[in-house]
Amino acid sequence: MDFPIFKSLVKEISIGKKLPDSIYVHVSALGSIPLELTDAVLKITTALEISDNAWNIVKFNKRDFKITLLNYPSFESDSYPPLHQSYTVDLQKLSLRKADYSTSENPPILHRKETFVDSTYPLIDLFIEITKEGERIGLYENTRNIGFKQNWLRLIKSKGYFLNDRGRLEPLIEKKNISLEKSNFTGEIDRHLTAIDRNKLSQPMQILARHNYLSGDYSVLDYGCGKGDDLREIEAHGINCSGWDPVHNPEGELINSDIVNLGFVLNVIEDRFERDETLRRAYEYADKLLMVSVMIAGESIVSQFKQFKDGVITSRNTFQKYYSQSEFRYYLDTTLNENSIPVGQGIFLVFKDKIEEQLFLVERQNIQRTWKQKTQREIKLNKPFVKKDIIQKNIELFTDFWDVCLELGRIPANDEFEFSDQIRKCAGSHAKAHNALVTHFGDELFKEAHEKRKEDLLVYFALGLFEKRKVQSKMPASLKRDIKAFFETYTSAVDLATNLLFSVGNPAVIEQTCHEAYNRFGCGELLEGHSYIFHKELLGYAPVLLRVYIGCASQLYGELEDVQLIKAHFRSGKVSLLGYKDWEAETPYLVERIKIKMRDQDVDFFDYVGKYNPPPLLNKIDYINKDLFDSIGITA
Repeated sequence: MDFPIFKSLVKEISIGKKLPDSIYVHVSALGSIPLELTDAVLKITTALEISDNAWNIVKFNKRDFKITLLNYPSFESDSYPPLHQSYTVDLQKLSLRKADYSTSENPPILHRKETFVDSTYPLIDLFIEITKEGERIGLYENTRNIGFKQNWLRLIKSKGYFLNDRGRLEPLIEKKNISLEKSNFTGEIDRHLTAIDRNKLSQPMQILARHNYLSGDYSVLDYGCGKGDDLREIEAHGINCSGWDPVHNPEGELINSDIVNLGFVLNVIEDRFERDETLRRAYEYADKLLMVSVMIAGESIVSQFKQFKDGVITSRNTFQKYYSQSEFRYYLDTTLNENSIPVGQGIFLVFKDKIEEQLFLVERQNIQRTWKQKTQREIKLNKPFVKKDIIQKNIELFTDFWDVCLELGRIPANDEFEFSDQIRKCAGSHAKAHNALVTHFGDELFKEAHEKRKEDLLVYFALGLFEKRKVQSKMPASLKRDIKAFFETYTSAVDLATNLLFSVGNPAVIEQTCHEAYNRFGCGELLEGHSYIFHKELLGYAPVLLRVYIGCASQLYGELEDVQLIKAHFRSGKVSLLGYKDWEAETPYLVERIKIKMRDQDVDFFDYVGKYNPPPLLNKIDYINKDLFDSIGITA
């Protein structure tokens, strides 16, 4: 058996625990996988003299020509069995690597045992029940650190539980009682106290507005609208909206809408099952997209309160479930079985309409420019199909058409220009109109727009690969036209984006592109061998490699709305976002630092409030190039 055959056989495995790079199968289920793989396993164990009782799970690698035999002696008896030994066989190099965890105090452990066996396994119902126990108290909300025994036990304890002598979850009653007593818990959560008064749009609604979702073209349902401050504001702008709240507006209309906002609702629901159901129900009402937001906080904040279930009881007798950014994203993705998109701290979009999702992701990369035409050329009559006086007599029409050409970076299709009939009547076709305008205005701006749009699309495709988004069978018509105009084929676009994405994993390349950005902008702070710090408004004008690098980070965090400076680390695979109070002042003060760790797929938040003295930014002038900022319309 060679590697290509091995890979194809592994792809045929329909049972077992499936991970991105491997599949785990219990020995009892080997009869349900391709016979050639079973034979290979038996030949390996015979040749290496590995006894039958020395392994009970097989790991088949998807990307490497390797098989690993794993021994979990207490697979049936232990709810979360520890690993004792492993035997990794490299079939390419014909080598064997052994590992022994039998005396370790912190061995790897198994979860979700039902996924390793087939449906006929005698204990599968018990395994499913054990998994549901953990799900009910939130043990699987963030799976990054649960693979080892001690981390797992600490997590269980942090949820207010322990493992009894049967390996099952039980609440820490004494601890729980103490917590409730000290928090003045009355036996009933005061949910009605969680709604707050607002004198401006909430942060989620501001994000919707920023992405043109509150233009009047979309209907909005505010699910859990509280006292209705957001509703009143957007209704005043003529937006078709409705709202419902179980406490403050129980008579409100619950109707399907283009957009559903579930703003800071899930974090105040103390019952996990109700929380899940609320999320699913809100998603059902969304025709195009669901916006979900929750409170994000670190351990330093959470530790100030008393634990209750998987959250805390506040001094006002309200419940709060604080999340980390990655934890909540995992919760969203697994509960709805969809890929969420972070757009802010604790704020995510989940698209039901996949065409709408692609339009959002494409346009997210498009940095709007104000095209300032300073000169006009006299028409050279080497383009006889459009006479000179035609443009002059219809200057507004041709200028509008030119603006659309610059916006798209290509010639628009008939349905992409509102006055297509008129322009074709004057010029004969969009192509002839474009050629005449290039002669009239010159081609510099159009070449710049064409290249900029191509970069935007490359960033879009590269970030799609980073997020491992599925290839959509349907694309917006505008995207199909973009692909044809800029890359000729979809395959070509993806190939270029793949090379781009691989490049940003190279520290030397990141350092080089940061030097290029520093030389291009003439501002920022370049720390040799370490990092480059620059103003966020320059990101859209940065070299495409740097845009992808920062874009990968923002995929984990969301919009860069409340930060002013971006710090690109050369070698650690990290990006830091720096938010300042009173940025317009001569000396602003740092109030928030977000560190995005791409290798760990995690986000850390640090704030400089309370007991911490906010550090001043004494060299603000180093981050501003006034001539550059004025030329591209940046106010900083």
